[in-house]
Amino acid sequence: MGERSTLVRPPAVDESKAPIENALELTELSIIGPDLFTNTRELWHPPGARGIYGGAVIAQTLAAAQRTVPADFVVHSYHCFFVLAGDSSVPILYHVERVREGRSFCTRTVQARQRGHAIFTVTCSFVRENSGGALAVAHARPMPPEALANPPPDDYEDPDFLKGRDDPFQSFRSRTPDDGDDWTSTKEPQDKKVWQWVRARGKISEEGGHKAHLSALAYVSDSYFIGTVTRIHGLWRHSLKVDDVAKLGPAKRKVFDEVNAWEGYGPLESYRGRPQIGMMVSLDHSIYFHNPKKVRADDWMFTEMESPWAGDGRGVVTQRIYSRDGTLLATAFQEGVVRLKQDEKAKL
Repeated sequence: MGERSTLVRPPAVDESKAPIENALELTELSIIGPDLFTNTRELWHPPGARGIYGGAVIAQTLAAAQRTVPADFVVHSYHCFFVLAGDSSVPILYHVERVREGRSFCTRTVQARQRGHAIFTVTCSFVRENSGGALAVAHARPMPPEALANPPPDDYEDPDFLKGRDDPFQSFRSRTPDDGDDWTSTKEPQDKKVWQWVRARGKISEEGGHKAHLSALAYVSDSYFIGTVTRIHGLWRHSLKVDDVAKLGPAKRKVFDEVNAWEGYGPLESYRGRPQIGMMVSLDHSIYFHNPKKVRADDWMFTEMESPWAGDGRGVVTQRIYSRDGTLLATAFQEGVVRLKQDEKAKL
């Protein structure tokens, strides 16, 4: 018998839930062992990627851990490593270990496994709500005023060339004050920022509650994240060469130009002579949840991404995620492999 993408036959899609809730649904395997879960539905494998979308495993490991903590505890810290590329055609087993049970904090580790091998490991910490005391220090970096004043409209619809994609999230690229009409900036890479608005499609159900909103935020936190390095350096990220774009047929060229413009990568001419990405994969990912109960992932959230450093074939990126009203919801960090395609002559 051939391999299948889930251990249990997936149920019908629950129309009362948002697409992201259906995509991230877990099946508990208590008949096999305690604190053991698996993906209910096949996970998304982005075209051209080495494996499944990392945000899906980030979200499902968080969801699995959340099922094992008391109701009055919420996640505040999440740290994971991408060990091996996940295969969307094979079920994932999520093993949760209850490392610590404290009065104010509890700790969980989760290991995602396929074919007997760990593909992903995470340690996350949960805090009991309102355990910090009546008096507490508090501050937060404010949301950029230009972004706060210009959220996408509630009735925003995807452009025609994006309709029909099976994507549980909507994205809306936003210009920073330093971006020109062609999305270029004269700032140094370490000083550039990338702005984006995101929201889950549909409405997250009351049954899913705040845990579903947090899993959804974790899912989208991996979107375009390490790709920030390619944006701020103006790197060519496609498999075909810049000069070969002109050889595309009219229909494919039209889609290429529309997607490139929508994603804000700037004019094609600006990439002539620029280095080309040879390999780009995530190594690790961390999220600090600052206001977990205020997360509403089905409303517009603003993300600001930047990179303090890149070198030796790696890059580090940071991301701040805000609610539409300017509340800082979370801060995320990621390191990834960012290798350039090497000159063939250099190998001789």
